Amino acid sequence: MSKKTGPRGQKRAAGRTAVGVALALALAACSSGDGDGSGRSLAASATTVSTRAVLVPETTSSSTTSTTEEPTTTSTKPAPAVSAAIPSVKALQEKLAELGYDVGTPDGKWGARTTYSLMAFQKVEGLSVDGQDGPQTQGALATASPPGPMVPGGAATRIEIDVARQVLFHWVNGSLARILPVSTGNNEHYCVDGECSVAVTPGGSFRIGRKAAGLEVAPLGELWWPMYFNGGIAIHGSPSVPAYPASHGCIRIPMYAAPTFYDQVGAGTRVHVLNSPEAEAPPDQGKPVPGAVAPPDTTSTTAPAPAPTTTTVVPDPTTTTTTTFPIIIPTLPPTTTITP
Repeated sequence: MSKKTGPRGQKRAAGRTAVGVALALALAACSSGDGDGSGRSLAASATTVSTRAVLVPETTSSSTTSTTEEPTTTSTKPAPAVSAAIPSVKALQEKLAELGYDVGTPDGKWGARTTYSLMAFQKVEGLSVDGQDGPQTQGALATASPPGPMVPGGAATRIEIDVARQVLFHWVNGSLARILPVSTGNNEHYCVDGECSVAVTPGGSFRIGRKAAGLEVAPLGELWWPMYFNGGIAIHGSPSVPAYPASHGCIRIPMYAAPTFYDQVGAGTRVHVLNSPEAEAPPDQGKPVPGAVAPPDTTSTTAPAPAPTTTTVVPDPTTTTTTTFPIIIPTLPPTTTITP
């Protein structure tokens, strides 16, 4: 038995028909790539949706449909205003190299060498030593110039070690060749094999004496490529070169610098240790260790936080029977939710 349809039922049916037509038109517009009527692609429209629309996905299924969407594209380039305030790593390395700091060949990659060089710069300039290029460090770099000699009129080729600032300067033929961060004696009492002393790096003027390639082991620890200049006090590589005095009296330098520094510094080179009290140096008791393998540097190599990024995501290519289309709906208040 059929039921008559009155005027009210006819209005309801007409309303449902209008909604269906509107939804079909919306789907057709999105899938055609001209969703805003201007000829722009769907991907182009999606990139600006945050300023004018909200994306709400709708899923339709078809047993025979195979659809290929545009591949996912990701943009990680910071906004121009942000990137302009952040110098590139390579530009930072080039500036440090220009000032005499040992960054090696600038390559745009942040590693232990860049961190140590930035630490040395911060020490020389009297900044907080954290190995990162924060605003204070960037400001100092912008106006910095190569440091002058601590021993005016000294030998053309010499080493200057500033215990107060924990930094080493290597001068070759009157020119500043290398600046390295160091860690010297921590001035604490220690005892080894029943003998006690104070961890002091004695001040004074000395010359490089015995050198040993590779590893030597002494009662107070391991010394990589040591160059002795005052009894058992040596300049040597270490996997631990903190920003503060931490040794038993030797001058620690980063591991990456130790082999080349060993080759560049000849026996008899003058060594000036400044801003440290004079003290008696322990005897040289180093013993070589054949075939030793040098450990890597262990100082943090954390780079500054990257600038904010903008990411645009378009569905991955698919050959499944399910196709997803975004529907662009005008922006609504945050508390309003619409479900198509």
